[in-house]
Amino acid sequence: MRMPLRVEQDIFVVRQLGREVARAAGMEQQDQTRLATALSEVGRVLLAAGHSADVVFEAELNGVPRLRVAVVSPQSGNIAELKLQLGQVGRLVDTLEVGDGEPGTVVWMARRLPASAPRLTPERMDEIRAGLSEHVPGTPLDELSVQNQQLIAALNEVRAQRDDLARLNAELEETNRGVMALYNQLSQELEETNRGVVALYAELDEKSEQLRTASEAKSRFLANVSHELRAPVTAVIGLARLLNDPASDPLADEQRRQVELISSSAGDLLTLVNDLLDLAKAEAGRMEPEWAEVDLRAVFGQLRGTLRPLATRPEVDFVVEEPSVPMLRTDELLLTRVLRNLLTNAIKFTAEGEVRLAVRTVDDDVEFTVVDTGTGIPPELHERIFEEFYQVPGSRAITGKGTGLGLPYARRLAGILGGGLRVASTPGRGSTFTLALPVNPS
Repeated sequence: MRMPLRVEQDIFVVRQLGREVARAAGMEQQDQTRLATALSEVGRVLLAAGHSADVVFEAELNGVPRLRVAVVSPQSGNIAELKLQLGQVGRLVDTLEVGDGEPGTVVWMARRLPASAPRLTPERMDEIRAGLSEHVPGTPLDELSVQNQQLIAALNEVRAQRDDLARLNAELEETNRGVMALYNQLSQELEETNRGVVALYAELDEKSEQLRTASEAKSRFLANVSHELRAPVTAVIGLARLLNDPASDPLADEQRRQVELISSSAGDLLTLVNDLLDLAKAEAGRMEPEWAEVDLRAVFGQLRGTLRPLATRPEVDFVVEEPSVPMLRTDELLLTRVLRNLLTNAIKFTAEGEVRLAVRTVDDDVEFTVVDTGTGIPPELHERIFEEFYQVPGSRAITGKGTGLGLPYARRLAGILGGGLRVASTPGRGSTFTLALPVNPS
């Protein structure tokens, strides 16, 4: 896509087009706004310097997919001064380059596309170009109205989140008082009855059963409300980004640290909420696979690239073999989720040795194996690890932290794909998780 940038009115049009291109490419709303803001600022600086330019949108599909924008001006300018003026713009995009060559002055910007974005196939690219060709640019007042609406919505969500946090804090205080009262009661009983060991064990077993029942009820409750929680948590993250945005009013060092703590805590909470929501959808049967011929080499390459940053310890080799089965009819998104979940768990619990992903054909199935040399799992717990919120006693992740939802979710996705997930493990010698999928799913 190419668009001329000649007068100030074109800045608003370019900003709108940049947001539409980012949305069509699959970027999230925050990234759409960042790219559009960066593009309008570059256009403003060039026009203020007396430069006319052409704005070119490109998609890079090799390696990590990216959306690139080139602002090309036939006039040459002071590159050092231009870099200084665009210093803050670089924070809105992944990369920003300013050069002076044969075509004149060129400003390159690039932003990575999220993993959830649809694949930019030639057919999809044609659809995007056709849709953008019908785009009717709005007036500057329309653009200002859109920005005001986004700000009002964000403020309303933050206000609702603040009220929810106050209510949750009150409930937490009440729960803590109840837990302390129960703890004091149990302590008094232990001090008074040294000879009632058998009766005490029976009582503790009964309370454990009650806690298990309460935990199951809590799990169902969280699954029901996780969808409602995700919106306010996302709003908190978005507002934190907005507060830390260079374009916003500057914050003091302590304020910036507090905002970063809020953003980090909200990110952890959003991960848990998303896990609960995904598990609830799988349990409710709301996931329908989209069957297609999947290139396993591309899937393995994506996993190799996205998970390589997690396997940073030199004591652990992270190996993704070239698939011996090139193609498989399945749902690419669900398959990737299962394999990423298994590989992430293996990396978390492997202190040294190897984590390996491979695939082979066994009879009428295609079996994906994730083998690690981690801590291992006792045989009596091989099925329990597929229960919600259950974690092996004494196990401790080397990196990161878990919620006990990943393996139950992975097994349910395997069932949706028409296959199954099993584990073979020995304590101290590692684990092998096998995902078996049919060659020809019905």
